[in-house]
Amino acid sequence: MKGFCERAVASKCSSKSLTDTSNSSPLPVGSDPESSDSKFTKASVWSNFVSSALSIFETHSEALPCENKAVLSGSSACEKKAAHAKQNGWTAAVRKAVASGSMRRLQERVLGLSRTGISSSTSDIWLLGVCYRMSQDESSGDADTSNGLARFEQDFSSRILTTYRKGFDAIGESKYTSDVSWGCMLRSSQMLVAQALVFHRLGRSWRKPLQKPFNQEYIEILHLFGDSEASPFSIHNLLLAGKAYNLAAGSWVGPYAMCRTWETLARCKRESTDLEDQQLPMAVYVVSGDEDGERGGAPVLCIEDASRHCFEFSRGQVDWTPILLLVPLVLGLEKVNPRYIPSLRATFMFPQSLGIVGGKPGASTYIIGVQDEKAFFLDPHDVQPVVSIGRNDLEADTSSYHCNTIRHISLDSIDSSLAFGFYCRDKDDFDDFCLRASKLADESNGAPLFTVAQKHNLSKPVSHPEVSVDTDGVQKDESFGLESIGDAEGHSHEDEWQLL
Repeated sequence: MKGFCERAVASKCSSKSLTDTSNSSPLPVGSDPESSDSKFTKASVWSNFVSSALSIFETHSEALPCENKAVLSGSSACEKKAAHAKQNGWTAAVRKAVASGSMRRLQERVLGLSRTGISSSTSDIWLLGVCYRMSQDESSGDADTSNGLARFEQDFSSRILTTYRKGFDAIGESKYTSDVSWGCMLRSSQMLVAQALVFHRLGRSWRKPLQKPFNQEYIEILHLFGDSEASPFSIHNLLLAGKAYNLAAGSWVGPYAMCRTWETLARCKRESTDLEDQQLPMAVYVVSGDEDGERGGAPVLCIEDASRHCFEFSRGQVDWTPILLLVPLVLGLEKVNPRYIPSLRATFMFPQSLGIVGGKPGASTYIIGVQDEKAFFLDPHDVQPVVSIGRNDLEADTSSYHCNTIRHISLDSIDSSLAFGFYCRDKDDFDDFCLRASKLADESNGAPLFTVAQKHNLSKPVSHPEVSVDTDGVQKDESFGLESIGDAEGHSHEDEWQLL
């Protein structure tokens, strides 16, 4: 054992075998702010221990054929290959265990870094515009109250989940057949757009079917997000559409570039498809920055711009269509400034809410609900084998697209770079959204998330004070950057951010 420990310490700095696993694990998500330092130390020790153990096995498997060269010299070539394959097989088994979901769950349980379930709080839960009343008094006779928890859990598990996948066709000219450790932002954005499609085609009251055959609309939505170039909203096609924003396989991307990528992909699909066959049957409007640029203040939702997007989407046939609003924001330096949290929480009360793409630095999630100071989210960091669901396969296994584990994160620990989503079914729904958004901005005490205006004006919008300006007068924020893979533990490296 002493030799094992010495080897483990010696390989601490050189071992790289756990890079993908540590990056794909959402260990920072939901961590306790009061004990984050001590738990991070435990996480490092745990990762180093497992990493060192794996490096020892690899060193042993590579060295053994050389050490036993004299003994094996008289053996047949077949025996040599068998011995070498056996050692490689052991290494592969250990690597597989480390990279598996079981290892991640074991790591989370040992370190206690992931919060799951619902607390004993009796405060209301808001999930994408729907309120669930919590109560511990089952004898109250209020069916809506007593069944609130069960109804919330059913709603939560009905939301579509997209996670890391492995084993799909290589992305473009790259050799990537998995998005583990770098694709969480793409997956989080897929979930938000998938919810927009569910609301549009199935309605907000839709719940996951319990029996097969499934609804045709439901299966068609899942097909759109498959992991191949044949699926319109696959990770393959997102990366292709996002080239102008430096999206590339193996690189982490910020919320702003992600929103612009969806705008580009929707436009490309619209131009190549008949109006009645649109895979995303709604206009896409990215509300970002002021009229003179993409940064430098609270975004202004211009009603005239929204109308123009709808008119262009319909190719001039109607004045208004369903519309998807994407609002990328930077609400602080590293974490969300506390002054924005009341407004952030209030957006989940909007019936048009699609939630938030955000989470911890380097570990994007899809936030869909709030209760008190907690935010409930779907986590894309579980690694699952690729599945192929045909658009007419009503008997398909869709279990990997849903999650029954309820995870939550403290609102004050959310990364400041995030993106809101809203879906408006028609003009009346959009007008209602604008009224709610305007009221929220008026009640924000000078810190609005965004504002609403009928048309553009020359006055400068209210600035978010945390957006920095460099000596050349160029405004900077993290939502415009690409982060190198392998930074899923929340460490910021300013020199790794690049302007698009």
